[in-house]
Amino acid sequence: MRSRHRVASDETGRRAGGPRSDPGFGSRISESSRARLLNRDGSFNVRRHGVSFLQSLHLYQTALTMSWARFMVAVLVVFVGTNVIFAIGFFAAGPHALSGTHATNTMSRFVEDFFFSIQAFTTVGFGQLSPQSFAANILSALDAFVGLLAFALATGLLFARFSRPTAKLIFSHKAIVAPYKGITGFEFRLANARKSNLVEVEASILFTWVEGGDETGGLSNRKFRSLPLEIDRISFLTTHWTVVHPITEDSPLYGWSADDFVSSSAEFMVTISGIDDTFSERVFSRTSYTPAEIEHGASFVDMFIQFDSEAAHFDMSKLHSYVPAQLPMRQLERGETAE
Repeated sequence: MRSRHRVASDETGRRAGGPRSDPGFGSRISESSRARLLNRDGSFNVRRHGVSFLQSLHLYQTALTMSWARFMVAVLVVFVGTNVIFAIGFFAAGPHALSGTHATNTMSRFVEDFFFSIQAFTTVGFGQLSPQSFAANILSALDAFVGLLAFALATGLLFARFSRPTAKLIFSHKAIVAPYKGITGFEFRLANARKSNLVEVEASILFTWVEGGDETGGLSNRKFRSLPLEIDRISFLTTHWTVVHPITEDSPLYGWSADDFVSSSAEFMVTISGIDDTFSERVFSRTSYTPAEIEHGASFVDMFIQFDSEAAHFDMSKLHSYVPAQLPMRQLERGETAE
């Protein structure tokens, strides 16, 4: 049934603009790959080789996109490493390069050189140590100059990281194939994790599956289709949004079973965009769902709690919760989940 419908759905797709043969992954992936293309965190499973390290190096972009923990560790490493280098220079300048030292051995002398370098680097200057020789004065001036540049760069990066608008959306752990208005629908939920508001929010789903071949190899062909949504744009994302693709006879999912999703290496690549009203700039978020992350014959649990005189209340902890669609209504009301 699935193969017969695919012919019909492909014909319908051509009339509506056609199945997307390659949205940007390349023809080799379209021809043979059964691997997941997009991870849950929005990163692509693509590795590029043959580009030199210097060609691919972009320190500014890396500094903006790395996690806060890695960024702070990187800043600390640069700070310590730079002062170690200058401490070696002060040490090489001789035991009389600095005045006010109390070092009694080689290690304590290097430690004093290191902390003097920090004082010069940060332009603090406590006054106990000071450069004595010509070489030490040159190194101190260079140390202070590098410190000024480093602090200006670090300040700029910190400001850019804080001011760069990004989306922080929470996607339901599972997508579901659920009863929907007399038919079925492919659904997932999302919510904004931040207190800022997203406006003019748009959603799109790119569905991809593999025809032919098998899990062990053989000829296969990966196809792509943009799935029409019941609502693909909302004005405000104030609580949560359930994105629905109705599985009508024109849908490429029509007649599919759970086993068909697995055998076809199906994947639903989701893109959400919206305008963050704090920055008045558009932000984006991506994720995907594979057969292991799709629950068939289920319904999401209602997140609404109550209205009161001031606001409507929702339980955001139920974003990921779902129940079997055939459960009696009394069980649905108790919020029993299939998790």
